[in-house]
Amino acid sequence: MATYPFLSDEWVAEARKIREEYEGKSAAVVPHKVQMNLVITEVPFGEGAIDAHMDTTDGSLKLDLGHLEASDVKVTLEYTTAKSILIEGNPQAGMQAFMSGKIKVEGDMSKLMALQSVSPDASGQELATKLKEITA
Repeated sequence: MATYPFLSDEWVAEARKIREEYEGKSAAVVPHKVQMNLVITEVPFGEGAIDAHMDTTDGSLKLDLGHLEASDVKVTLEYTTAKSILIEGNPQAGMQAFMSGKIKVEGDMSKLMALQSVSPDASGQELATKLKEITA
């Protein structure tokens, strides 16, 4: 299987295909509705920063490029931290980065904190594994 740098155009295209494969295969697993804009800095390709967003309003976690017009919270973090949290599932990396001031949060912090308690079902875990497999 080909691998791509996290959040590169190729990675996003492949991630969309994988997400479509799993659409409707699991129950709504994210009980908290959050629309979060992300600014990913120190990206090792392109312009050095990427605007992205996460949206859980339909019960699943969707990560895509661009910002949402209306969001509950905006998080600015560096690429390696974003990859550790979102792909490797390492919440410790997020806590350490936040405590050291490497993560900036604007907006409703409680919405961000609520996501920490979310555990994916079997289908969600399978989806996460496939996303890891395509990530360089």
